Amino acid sequence: MSQAIDDRDYFTDRSVLADPYTYFAAIRDAGPIFRWEKRDLIFVTGHDEAVEVLRDSKTFSSCIAPAGPLADLPFEPEGDDIEEQIEKHRSQMTGSDMLPANDGARHSALRSLINRLFTPKRIKEIEENMVPMAEDFASNVASQTNCDAIKEIATPFVTLVIADLLGVPDEDRKMFTEVINAGPPPFDIETAASGEQPTPSPFMITMGTHFYNYIMTRRQNPTDDILSQLAHAKLPDGSTPSEIDVVKMVMFLFGAGQDTTGKLIGNSLRFLAENQEMQEKLRNDYSLIPPFIEEMLRIEGSVKATFRLAKKTTTVAGMTIPAGKKVVVFLAAGNHDPERWDSPEEFIMNRKDNNRHLAFGQGLHTCLGAPLARSEARTMLEKLFDKTNNFKLSSAHYGDTDKAEMDYEASFLIRGLNTLYLDFS
Repeated sequence: MSQAIDDRDYFTDRSVLADPYTYFAAIRDAGPIFRWEKRDLIFVTGHDEAVEVLRDSKTFSSCIAPAGPLADLPFEPEGDDIEEQIEKHRSQMTGSDMLPANDGARHSALRSLINRLFTPKRIKEIEENMVPMAEDFASNVASQTNCDAIKEIATPFVTLVIADLLGVPDEDRKMFTEVINAGPPPFDIETAASGEQPTPSPFMITMGTHFYNYIMTRRQNPTDDILSQLAHAKLPDGSTPSEIDVVKMVMFLFGAGQDTTGKLIGNSLRFLAENQEMQEKLRNDYSLIPPFIEEMLRIEGSVKATFRLAKKTTTVAGMTIPAGKKVVVFLAAGNHDPERWDSPEEFIMNRKDNNRHLAFGQGLHTCLGAPLARSEARTMLEKLFDKTNNFKLSSAHYGDTDKAEMDYEASFLIRGLNTLYLDFS
């Protein structure tokens, strides 16, 4: 079994991009937790085991989440409890100042600043703004016979929504989109194959500079937008977060908000283009769209994995995990775990407990923007249905659409398409 897995390196093998689920099934055959000797990592593919790891923030640190499991630690783990070592060297870890990397009280304090942005009342207000945006995109593609749904619908729509939410000036939105499109995807498999250590992307540097200026401007001259709210927000203890802390939070919101949700919309459009009966059901009854999205999140979620570092020696599912061991929690594998889901490879609407999937993670680091992502996907589908009679894979581009080969983003983190050519009627 180990040799069979070693023959296909999850982090560099392009064939795994097209079909990661066969790879996950091969690992799962060895148990819900597997020690991969080649890169000295722990793989978690079981649903319940993933939940156990993700919810146990006292034992597992998120400090390696932004840099990933292939980045070298700046220290040599010693003993059965390395929490002091982590804190001593945290500033030397790539992305250590980003929200997903924080643990404990600091994470809770910073997250509290963002929690207030995604209340039901706030989501409703955001929806009111996003509806005309979605209508504009849907009307634009409806006037064409075909388009690349990733570049003309999914990505620009979610980028516009998060930019509008944060209050990014109109003149900078196009620039951000161009920088995003020009750069490599997050956790690029080419970088993984080269063995290079992760470094901040040009997009992060550009975005950081602009958002720093936005925050400083709002602190001096507040306006009625979320950037101003964050610029003047207080931590639970009454203190004011540093400008850098606020900038990093906003950068995380912008980056995460436009990438994974765009992929969710793209994955949903592909599924509906290939499943005309399901598309017709949703067109006839919009109340089916939310449960459709939940099952899409389970069967084809945008994030394949997340990463943890064992702070303390522990045992999960009978396997001892030493302190200092890097753990890859395969969210997508847990969402296909036959121990948790009946017929996991089958798309089944209204599954029992269908919202117990792992698409948005679990525990303290559960995705803050989950309600917004669901709302964006639902709104865009509704407006596309309003403006079109049907869409399907483009025969001009793919030829035999039953054998269409899709171009997936070359990322070992993200599950999504680079392009999706659709014909509209």
